[in-house]
Amino acid sequence: MARSKHHHLLSLMLGLALAAPAVAVADEQEDLAPYKMLRSLQFVQDSVVLGDHSAAEMQRFMLGTIDQRLRSVDASVYDDDRNVDAALVYAMSGGNPATLEYLVSRDVNGYFDNRVTDVLRKYLSGKGLLVAKTLVETANEYRDKKIGPYLSLVGGNVMVARSPLEALKLYDQARLSAPGTIVEEAALRRSVAISVEAGLVDKGMAYSQRYVRRFLHSPYASQFADLFVKLIVDHEHDVKPEDVVSILGFMDDARQREVYLRIARAAGIAGKVELAKTAAEHAQTLSGGDTDPLGALASFYGNMASVSTPDVDSAAQHIGKVADGDLSDRDKALRAAARSVAEQVLKAPDPASLTQAKDSTSSNEANTSEQAAVTTDAESQSPTAPSEVVDDGAAQALPADSSQGQQNADPAYKSFMAASRSKLDDIDKLLSQESN
Repeated sequence: MARSKHHHLLSLMLGLALAAPAVAVADEQEDLAPYKMLRSLQFVQDSVVLGDHSAAEMQRFMLGTIDQRLRSVDASVYDDDRNVDAALVYAMSGGNPATLEYLVSRDVNGYFDNRVTDVLRKYLSGKGLLVAKTLVETANEYRDKKIGPYLSLVGGNVMVARSPLEALKLYDQARLSAPGTIVEEAALRRSVAISVEAGLVDKGMAYSQRYVRRFLHSPYASQFADLFVKLIVDHEHDVKPEDVVSILGFMDDARQREVYLRIARAAGIAGKVELAKTAAEHAQTLSGGDTDPLGALASFYGNMASVSTPDVDSAAQHIGKVADGDLSDRDKALRAAARSVAEQVLKAPDPASLTQAKDSTSSNEANTSEQAAVTTDAESQSPTAPSEVVDDGAAQALPADSSQGQQNADPAYKSFMAASRSKLDDIDKLLSQESN
């Protein structure tokens, strides 16, 4: 209901903006204070992360309109602190960084706090780490002000590289100060990312639950899903299965199925068989079984993981039954790699290879016996100390490494190893593409 209301208001706003004559719009903008325009931008941005994706066009319109207004307004407007805050929040909300430079360079009356503008200008120019300490201090000082949540979010972005735990504190500060907004959405999503990399499983699961409950319809939800899947797969032994089910329970069936499929795929590639199978089973349950294309895809991911287990024979048969139409190009490449590995594992050994290995062993045994006889003769005839003779004889009598001997003697063995290395190289390339 709330999203429907947001959508109606946004449609009305956008329609009026596009339908009104340019002169009338310009006149209205001249009478509108920057802080009032900023409220409209915040409303639009919050609507986007709450699920109204049609608001994206209005967001671009509002950013451009506010930019023009901030540059053209009379300097006396900044006697009102609300307009100063509006300019700063605009700069931290995807606005034009050059506009902040423009305003600060013309601020002869000291409307803008130099400490705030200095750290923001460094941050917006990609040099935030140079003022990281000052930025954190400023965020804490302004935490109860209008710009507080935005400064905390910016501070968290800077501190991620230096101190992930400090960044988490700033993100917590940001989201708690601005619940239900684009600031909270960004803070939660980035908190999940930190938790994944730092191995903070409990925190990651808690942040994930909050995200799913609040921002499931955000256009950035797919990024969150990738992070959530990585959290589950990278830390499978620390994640409670019931917690995963609980978090995904806030989603509709289609979204749950999508996430379970992602988990099954990622776990299969990582060789985490049980996790891949469990996730695939959940996806199949939600898709209606193997007859459904997505059910077939879930089965494929589950069987792909079994290629590295004793069930490789059954897994290979199921992988081969998946129709091309049910797979994306990436999954077709994945199937080809899995099938090749399975074929190599199931390939019967070459009888000639076994014969050559036996001959090689017999030859080594004969050489060993002959060497032992020579050593024995030497012991009976030489006055050299027994320990020296034994050491020398042992060194010469040790048989060559069996795999090395077979590799040198058997062309079939060489061919098998070359093919296996080629397949492993293919898989490495595939995994590299997946990570990118």
